[in-house]
Amino acid sequence: MRRREFLTVLAGLATWPFEVHAEQAPIPAVGFLSSLSASALTGPVAAFRDGLKSVGYTEGKNVETEFRWADGHYDRLPALAADLIARQVAVIVTIGGDPPAFAAKAASTTIPIVFIVGRDPVELGLVRSLNRPGGNATGINLLITEVESKRIELIRQLAPTSNSLAVFVNPKNADAAVQLNAVQSAAHALNEQIKVFNVSNEVELEKAFANFSKDDIGAFILVADPFFVDRRDQIISSAAQGRLPAVYFLREFAESGGLASYGSNLAEAYRQAGVYAGKILSGAKPNDLPVVQPTKFDLVINLKTAKALGLNVPPALLATADEVIE
Repeated sequence: MRRREFLTVLAGLATWPFEVHAEQAPIPAVGFLSSLSASALTGPVAAFRDGLKSVGYTEGKNVETEFRWADGHYDRLPALAADLIARQVAVIVTIGGDPPAFAAKAASTTIPIVFIVGRDPVELGLVRSLNRPGGNATGINLLITEVESKRIELIRQLAPTSNSLAVFVNPKNADAAVQLNAVQSAAHALNEQIKVFNVSNEVELEKAFANFSKDDIGAFILVADPFFVDRRDQIISSAAQGRLPAVYFLREFAESGGLASYGSNLAEAYRQAGVYAGKILSGAKPNDLPVVQPTKFDLVINLKTAKALGLNVPPALLATADEVIE
């Protein structure tokens, strides 16, 4: 072999690994569509990443996550979903109620979807059955509306002498009527009168708290909604200023200073969403992944807040709590 030919072969061998590397498939992307804001639930998002990692996918190494946040504005979700489709994500995870799940379903009938919703996805029309979802979607049902009666029972145990109860509902949520019916049915069964406050923006939220004394409101609960999650600090602060007991639907409220919370573990739901997204990246089909439902609900009591409100928490209730914050 001539010297010039030998050098040409060596040059080709030297560049060969780089050429192969350049031809490798791109890192797959997971779309993350949320009706919340990015700062609302940093802990559960970390749990989502842990779920991905548990099935072999590490963000920045062999998977990317494309986050899209609606910041509580449901009307932005269709455009955000379309943007993820244009990005050619491999799977879409939807967070913050069923509006983002419906936005993703409307945007694509083929890209797999992993949802987290608060009520029966079969009733919602997202899946055909819990065990065999069918179509391109599966996920987690938090069973939020199913435990409304328990939250009313808890507020009465924590604040037995308080006056009328109030409930905050966001009328812009497509599920508002169903959620409110669940609360009112639970209240009726417990012989409780509940005054409804429609709250969909900060002005209405401030007005509702301002009207509490006029309406003789002594305690309140929230119907699950991303808007309330995004305004968590404002709600807890207003409750403290008005010395108002409240039971919330996420433990993050109690951890941030709210009196108590009762509901499924959101961090665990996010972790499960990460697991399902990773399994789909590895070739699983949504129809092979049954909808997950919680088997346990967490009761968190903030004893420091109870003392500040002058409330004596029944020892039996403290004994059954999953966490007591002191």
